[in-house]
Amino acid sequence: MDFQSFIQDLGQRFFKAFITQDRWKLYLEGLGNTLVIASISAMIGISIGIVFATVNYTYNKTGKLKVLSKISNFYITLVRGTPVVLQLMIMYFIVFENWKNGVMIGAITFGLNSGAYVAEIVRAGFNSVDDGQMEAGRCVGLNVGETMWHIIIPQATKNCLPPLFNEFITLVKETAIVGYVGIRDLGKIPGMIQSRTFDYLFPLLIAAVLYLIVVLILTQILHILEKKFAKNERHHRWEVEENG
Repeated sequence: MDFQSFIQDLGQRFFKAFITQDRWKLYLEGLGNTLVIASISAMIGISIGIVFATVNYTYNKTGKLKVLSKISNFYITLVRGTPVVLQLMIMYFIVFENWKNGVMIGAITFGLNSGAYVAEIVRAGFNSVDDGQMEAGRCVGLNVGETMWHIIIPQATKNCLPPLFNEFITLVKETAIVGYVGIRDLGKIPGMIQSRTFDYLFPLLIAAVLYLIVVLILTQILHILEKKFAKNERHHRWEVEENG
């Protein structure tokens, strides 16, 4: 096969994988489902993570919420110690056996999984705040909850956002395993296309490029946020130095 014939063959394979029968719509459908699953998972994970991290931080600093702290630690250990693909199968084939909304099942599963990792991220953010901040809040008459809300959480937020954004980027890629249970996300689409074209090359390449584009966009947003936080931090330090 000469070079021209080789290029024509690649063009025909790409055409079959992406253009024929409007197959590009399948990739967009898969990409949309991937982003929906990752977005909902991130919201669930952040909610769970903040609650568990707050419980553990409060217990470590005050000795309160002991039972809730043990529950949260058990949850974190259980989730982080088992493969997410098994968690997905348990949720899909057992817990939500009669529910047909695969996208939401995937989102809930990854949200519950992500919550364990977010809890550790937020815990690290809380620990980055000086220990004296809790005592300072209590000294001015704030209770533990008020001190957490008005003093600890705002300071910890700026330290947590970059790793939380990285967690979202990870979710976008990790959710590809939902195809194991038949959910039509971007990771599932190449197999569907291959079953019609009998060619895996371009279906996989197209999906990989779409994943890469999304990750590059999210990474760029993360860099912008990091620069903004760094700029704000430098400005804050300058104000402190100017005010003596």
